[in-house]
This record gives sequence, C-alpha cells and structure tokens, in this order.
Amino acid sequence: MSDLPMDHAANPNGSSGSALMFLVAGAVIISFSGVLVITSGVSATTSAFYRVAIGGVLLAVYSALRGELLQLSPSGLALGAFAGLVFAADLWLFHASVKAVGPGLGTILPNFQVFILAAVGFAFLGERIRPLYVISVPIAMAGLFLLVGVDWSDKSADYPLGILYGLLTAVAYSVFLLTLRRMQSRSTKVSFFTNLAVVSLATATVLAGVLAVEKGSFAVPNWQAGLSLLALGVFSQAIAWNMIMASLPKVQASLAGAVLLLQPSLAFVWDVLFFHRSTDWANWAGLMIVLAAVYAATHKSSPPSPSRT
Repeated sequence: MSDLPMDHAANPNGSSGSALMFLVAGAVIISFSGVLVITSGVSATTSAFYRVAIGGVLLAVYSALRGELLQLSPSGLALGAFAGLVFAADLWLFHASVKAVGPGLGTILPNFQVFILAAVGFAFLGERIRPLYVISVPIAMAGLFLLVGVDWSDKSADYPLGILYGLLTAVAYSVFLLTLRRMQSRSTKVSFFTNLAVVSLATATVLAGVLAVEKGSFAVPNWQAGLSLLALGVFSQAIAWNMIMASLPKVQASLAGAVLLLQPSLAFVWDVLFFHRSTDWANWAGLMIVLAAVYAATHKSSPPSPSRT
C-alpha cells in the first residue's frame, strides 16, 4: 500500500530517524495482537468485535475533531462498508486461527498475502512479476512445511483447521488491502486515519451481526479480559496501525520491509515465551525461511504493505 498518503497528524516530526523509531514501535506493539486475543479469553468473534469497536470509536472521535468525517463522500462510505465486510471476515479468521494454532503461527500464516497481492497485480493490474518473486513462492511453501510441522500428534484437534483459517486470512487481508488502497486513492480530502475509522466501525457492525447469529455474548468475563480487549482496540487497531502507515513513506523500502517482519517474528517469540509453544529446530528453520521469502517477495523500490497481525 505504498500509495497511501501519510497521516500528518501522526507524522513522526518528518525525520527519517523518528519515522524509523515510530515504525519499529508500531511493529512491536502490533506483534502482541495474537497474545491479547488469547489472554482475552473470549470467542474469536467477540475479541474481533471489541478490537474494531473500541479502535473505531477512538479513530472516529479524533477524525471528527479534525473535521474530516463530514468530508467523506457517499462512494467513500460505500467502499468503507465493503472494506468493513471484508475486514470482518479477515479478523474473524485471524482470531480463530490464533486460538487454534497460537499467536505465533497464527500471525505468520496471513503474511502469505504478499504472494496473493503480487499475483493479483500481475493478473489484473498489469504489474510485472519479478524473478525473485517466482523463486520466493516455492521457498516460502517449503518453509511453511517446516514451520507447521509434520507430527501433529501433540497438537489440538483444531490445529489443521487453524492452519486453513490462517491461509484464508491471507486471502481476506489481500482483498481488504486492495479495497482500502482504492478507498484512500479516491478520498483525497481525508486521511488514512479517517478511512480506518469508517472501516473499523463498519467491521464492528458486521461482527455484531455475526455475534447475534452465533448467539454469542458481548459480555466481558473479568478485568483481565477487559484490559486485553481494551489494549487490542487502543493499541493494535488505533495507535499501531497509524504509527506504521505514517512512517512507511519516510523509511527506505528495504529497511521498512525488514522492520515489518518484526511483527510475525516477535509474535512467534511471544508464543514460545508466554504460551510455551512446542518448537524444534525445524520449526525455527521454517520460520526463518518463510520470513526470508516474504522479505524477498516484497523487496522493491516502494514501501511494502503492512504485515498482517
């Protein structure tokens, strides 16, 4: 999403050094998303709902104070509604995957979106496929094979489904990024901050409907769940996203790509440290191979799309 204009309200003082610090901070903050999903102790739909509802309200209040909400066009709102529908599917799949396979693998799998976006760009947008991308795809698949492991005897019954959910998250996230890019390119009078507010609130509306259909609960069971959900909305949905998108245009593309890989890398580390994920040398090797392939696939002259967490 390199053509997304920077939100100057969150512009890290215009210097590349400050921008890099903001980018690193945003990547580190958002790497905890999967951890917060687990510690919330609520269903995938409930955690996803509170994430976008809390974040969306904060973003909307800030956008209203800047006078941007009233500048949204009907077409922009329509795109925002569609993006919200897609993002609802994306978040539900992501949170469900995290609960099934853990925050580490659940965060890494959706980053296969870089290959989907490149394929869409080649097939429909007239973009060129670089030789490095072609090489990266089979390497990434080999790394994924090592990462998910061969022996699943010690895994939960939901583990295979969690892997599928993670890969489907990559598909949904790709559609979401393409829609958000279209929305941002047509909304020249408003910032990414405001568009994300619209998308977040639309997503919350969809997820509220899903909760009703599932006969799920909006109840927050205890203070730990409340703090986890609050942190998801405030930090993962509102603050970290804006820090990353504000910083990307001011950081060298190759460096930005490397920094963004902190997100899935740290998420995997948190899974091992906090939840004692069973991990052997093959899993670690698979992690390194997948991240290297993702980096190679996104290494170009323009800033990469943000990793999925």
